[in-house]
Amino acid sequence: MMTLRPFLPALLFVLLSFSQLCLAQPQHPRIYIKDSAREAFLVSQKNTAWKKTYVEELKAQVDHYVALCEKDPEWMVSRLQMNWKTRHDKVFLKGGNFSHSEGKAPVPTVRFSGTRDWATNYLEPAIADVEPYFDDPRGMHLVHKESGKKEWIHPSKSGHIIEGINRKIMKLVQDAAFLYWLTGEERYARFAEPVFTQYIEGMYHREAPYDIDQTGQQRLSGLATFEVIHEKITIYLTVAYDFLYDYLRKHRSDQSHTIEVFQRWADQIIVNGVGENNWNFFQAHFLIYLAAALENNASYANGKGQEYYLDQIFEVTTDRQVALKESVLVFDQETGIWPESASYSLHVITSLLEVLTLYDQATETDAFADYPIAEKATLASFQYLFPSGHIIGFGDSKHEPISPDIFEMLIAHYDKYQEREKEQLISAMLQELIDRGEYTRKAGDLFHLFFYVDELDSDAETDIDPVAMGLMTPTFHAPSVSMFLQRLGAGRHAIMASTVGAYGNHAHANGIGLELFANNYVLGPDMGRGPSYWHPDHRDYYSQFAAHNTVAVNGQSTYRTMLSYHPYTLDNSFPVSGQPASQFDKVTFSKASFVEPATNAQQQRLTAIVQTESEQAYVLDIFRSAVAGSAAQRHDYFYHNLGQTLEIRDSEDHPLALQSTDKLSSAAGDHKAYDYFQDKQGTATDKDLSAVFRLSTSDQPDNLMKLWVKGSADQSVFSVQAPPSRAISKRTAPDSMLGAQLPTLVLRREQAAWEDPFAVIYNPYLADDANAVSAVDFSTALQPAGAQAIVVSLAEQGVEDHIVANASVNELAGGDDFYQKGLLSIVRRRLDDRQPVFFFVSGVYRFDYEQWQVISVGTAVTVSIEVKGEDLYLQNDQPVLIRIPKGETDEMPTILLYENGELSAERKGVISRLNPEQVEFRLAKAYEKVVVKR
Repeated sequence: MMTLRPFLPALLFVLLSFSQLCLAQPQHPRIYIKDSAREAFLVSQKNTAWKKTYVEELKAQVDHYVALCEKDPEWMVSRLQMNWKTRHDKVFLKGGNFSHSEGKAPVPTVRFSGTRDWATNYLEPAIADVEPYFDDPRGMHLVHKESGKKEWIHPSKSGHIIEGINRKIMKLVQDAAFLYWLTGEERYARFAEPVFTQYIEGMYHREAPYDIDQTGQQRLSGLATFEVIHEKITIYLTVAYDFLYDYLRKHRSDQSHTIEVFQRWADQIIVNGVGENNWNFFQAHFLIYLAAALENNASYANGKGQEYYLDQIFEVTTDRQVALKESVLVFDQETGIWPESASYSLHVITSLLEVLTLYDQATETDAFADYPIAEKATLASFQYLFPSGHIIGFGDSKHEPISPDIFEMLIAHYDKYQEREKEQLISAMLQELIDRGEYTRKAGDLFHLFFYVDELDSDAETDIDPVAMGLMTPTFHAPSVSMFLQRLGAGRHAIMASTVGAYGNHAHANGIGLELFANNYVLGPDMGRGPSYWHPDHRDYYSQFAAHNTVAVNGQSTYRTMLSYHPYTLDNSFPVSGQPASQFDKVTFSKASFVEPATNAQQQRLTAIVQTESEQAYVLDIFRSAVAGSAAQRHDYFYHNLGQTLEIRDSEDHPLALQSTDKLSSAAGDHKAYDYFQDKQGTATDKDLSAVFRLSTSDQPDNLMKLWVKGSADQSVFSVQAPPSRAISKRTAPDSMLGAQLPTLVLRREQAAWEDPFAVIYNPYLADDANAVSAVDFSTALQPAGAQAIVVSLAEQGVEDHIVANASVNELAGGDDFYQKGLLSIVRRRLDDRQPVFFFVSGVYRFDYEQWQVISVGTAVTVSIEVKGEDLYLQNDQPVLIRIPKGETDEMPTILLYENGELSAERKGVISRLNPEQVEFRLAKAYEKVVVKR
């Protein structure tokens, strides 16, 4: 019998060589899916309604263009934005604008973008309206947005239209390539291949742009656009290549030009950019596609393959591209907040999750395990939310929902790696959005189609409450963006205050800015960004003090916007940031300090939300501002509110007579942002006054914001119309306010506003509800003069809130039966018997109110005392001595001490040695709950 033993070495060599040959063969597609998963995908796509719908809609759209090209093979190719006639291979810029092109290539070359600024007065034409083989020395021929007529313009006036047309065409090419892979029908490949090849050849024979003026633009540009972070067309090109791979190899076997274009594009993205902000993530987002499309390093003479570019993304830092492993360290590791305005922070999170998802797909490596900040940052994004479910609008942000993409990607990751508990948790959160009608699961692009799970975990509970889970806490401090958030109340009585400085990227010159949510809308909104960052409206108004709810000094307050380093200092706050609701839930507050750099003015803002017995709430705002040592100074308090009207009334509740004025303008010496105000009317008055903003809609009662304003010497009040807020949205404002001017109140103080600060009570209510606040009295005199004493009378509740606020924990305030050394006290008392409903003191060393005393033991203390029947409920954050009035009997009250929700100790109070009418007890440490049973 013949034996194989003598042939085994040779056989093993052949088998090994064949195995290595197979392994060396390029495996495509692989960016979104591998062929080994094709059958499973086909079943998923057929049986999952949202996937099936997307593919059907995609097919219908692509089929339309395929049919056009079957009749005219040049129909789509001819609409690419190319240098068809000139074949220029060199592109010249003048800073952020296209200048001209020149040179000669053997084939038509890809046109470069018109300008870095996306704002344009012209409309981007539909693909069908693009003139075939358009290349005219007169420039672009576009329809003006206002006149509706076509005009000849230089490309630098066209915004991003050139790249936009090419991007739309290449997305169709990508989609057709996918349908070729899905269906096997070559008509899709015949449609896609010539357009893909024309573009690739046109880019291969064209150089990177050159800035004639050698500005910073030279190190920002990509191959197609003015910013490497706008090179989205690389996604469509690489995915199209991936799905068309076998067809391209069969019909155009030499793909060396494609490979070189991908490598050059990746190199351009790496060598250019901005290394210290979100650009690292956006660059990585495009680089991961280019890397995944390439073969291994050994496949290329220059060694620049998939491993090389993956290493550039994750491990290698250059002056223009910081390695991802280092970039993620910029996240606040404690809070999970990225140091940019909220919209951009969410964009960073989305990009990071997509990069990790694609890396996982390309390498079968759980990249999420090495980047836990991705999960933390995703969950931290809930803190940005108003009660409406939309994010806050500071800096260049706008009120938009958190992109469900970030939750979908987390769910897909948890599903892949069998982390069921986390998958069910995030699925439940997403299901909440679906149940509220805020999200419909559907694919918006191919990435969604391949990476979202077919169905959310059916075992996921649907009663997830981000507030109850601690994802949206009563207060939240994010020092990395100089932001402090306060929330109080629920449902229609939910109110929220967002206090922001300017720290990090996409920030504005806003001092200590304020945004207010109440009555289901962001009634006191931020303005958002202008038409673009380069537009004069943004530079001169939207990014400046006058566009924010803040205080400007001498009409000149400003500082660097975008990348700004002007945070405030959070001096005091309650309750503890990032913690669930405490036992005492009637008050939140913050006090922030700031130095306004243009004038070196000291500024301070104390903002509190106080809930009334009717569950409505009001907001206390005390803003101090002064230029030390300056006799002549001026301070302007701005407040913008949604509404059609603003009515200002005097202390007798009569309409205040206002006159047209030329003040509040650059002609009068103010910053040019003041010039954007219209219909300016004002008058001087030192009396208290009220201002009512009325927002009327056809489908609900009028929405009212009443301001109770303290009068002061040398004070004027103005009513003006401000430009529209570009931050508001349909969920944070009624449709009628989108694009509408905002009525704005301006208080002008012609002297320092420190000892006599701006003091305002914001009182939101609906016309069909009783107003919870019936009156506000600013007249109580305390010593020294800088202490602010405010009495808020609560309608139909028979109680008053007595508020005393100092400028710091070390200042005094005194009066009849009252003494305070410390920052803030709020005493709610009944009118009939003067008995307290609650005490709240914070940043206090000593507080005396009639027979009640709070004395800190070393450190300024925060204490709340609620009276419930005969019992007192307390909490404290530092050791403290408390004295309360002795009861009518000789029996001493019992003090019950709770820790971690459990009774830990109890003892009796003792008669005070200093006053036999008082009972005292000491708390040696912080307690979340203390009950005094009298």
